[in-house]
Amino acid sequence: MPFSSSCSKVSMVLVVSLFVTSLMAMTASAGNFFQDFDVTFGDERAKILNGGQLLTLNLDKASGSGFKSKNEYLFGRIDMQIKLVSGNSAGTVTAYYLSSEGPTHDEIDFEFLGNLSGDPYTLHTNVFSQGKGNREQQFHLGLIPQRPSTPTPLSGTARGLYDWATRGGLVKTDWTQAPFTASYRNFQASTTSTNSLTEQSAWQTQGLDAAGRNRLRWVQQKFMVYNYCSDIKRFPQGLPAECRRSRF
Repeated sequence: MPFSSSCSKVSMVLVVSLFVTSLMAMTASAGNFFQDFDVTFGDERAKILNGGQLLTLNLDKASGSGFKSKNEYLFGRIDMQIKLVSGNSAGTVTAYYLSSEGPTHDEIDFEFLGNLSGDPYTLHTNVFSQGKGNREQQFHLGLIPQRPSTPTPLSGTARGLYDWATRGGLVKTDWTQAPFTASYRNFQASTTSTNSLTEQSAWQTQGLDAAGRNRLRWVQQKFMVYNYCSDIKRFPQGLPAECRRSRF
């Protein structure tokens, strides 16, 4: 499978882990895992291979693993190809995410929920602003038409035994299938350093046009299986403000 910013100028970090975790450098070049990332946990469960071009993360019953970029960044586009856990990956979460630090942190999550063999992966997204999240959406990836091996900008983490990743505990992790392995390659960052914020790149001013917004709405209508903006029972005092203002 193919592999923000804030007005107060809070630097954000890209994190990846299995449990998967990573931070990204502020440059406009192809990356090398040896040069751009540090393994943060998991000991030998995280391995950098092929001269720094491939990184694998493993999850077993004792621990997961993760990595983190050496540098922080404010603005940019991050591309990474991710190969998710194959076969029966139920109960695992492979994530790729951006996060600042502190109790009022900002965070953008893309989390891939493992599946029983033959079932589609579920993409679980969330956004934190000023330390507050609760903005989850879920999509069944196996149903969405896509071109193989197309790089997609993401951030992430992969873990095991989350209640929300196992349908409230109904889906059990089969530890006889461990270790569960996720792979990362073709990291590329097109970014603006904090010392050159006046520089302009196409992605800094590019937004969704009408066709792009229609495509997003089509995906939401056809493949979304959960949307916090539709969960009235969860918000008895009223839906979050952005649910009423969204153009999408």
